[in-house]
Amino acid sequence: MEEPKGWHSRGYLPHFDGGEIPQFITFRLADSVPQELLQRWRRELAAESVDWEAAFRRRVELFLDQGYGQCYLRDPRVARMAQDALLYFDAARYHLRAWVVMPNHLHLLLTPLPGHKLSKIMQSRKTYTAREANKILGRAGQFWQEDYFDRYIRDERHYFTTINYIENNPVKARLCERPADWPYSSAYFREESES
Repeated sequence: MEEPKGWHSRGYLPHFDGGEIPQFITFRLADSVPQELLQRWRRELAAESVDWEAAFRRRVELFLDQGYGQCYLRDPRVARMAQDALLYFDAARYHLRAWVVMPNHLHLLLTPLPGHKLSKIMQSRKTYTAREANKILGRAGQFWQEDYFDRYIRDERHYFTTINYIENNPVKARLCERPADWPYSSAYFREESES
């Protein structure tokens, strides 16, 4: 069995493969943030003496919630397919604790199971959902951005804060009033299974 890589990069964003530790992941549609805007933010943040990665992530998150781009995940067929794809390998390749499918991005909190690397899990889910979404929409071309944001969970407080962040994202983006109102989320799924 391959050992976890620890910190590594594929040339885009840094990633942490720590084996069986919870990871907060965000991936977005290819057109959800204009490339020129990303480049400008990188220049601006590099000129400031700040934690540029955290500041960059915050800017991207705020921008995503504005619903820029085609928002293909707004189509219920595509959103349902993406959610089902995340749930498909739950308990087989990873434990999926929280998720939300937003109009132009996804957030999830998962813990890879032994023998399953985060990078392979993400490659599998992104490849499958891109192919299926393009079929549903009758389109071709790049669906997801090339990379994804991942952040390992440091402690129990961070774990529960992350779940809260994920499940409240549709409320913050003014898509619904309560987290459980958004049908493509762990909050909705949990409330439905409890009723």
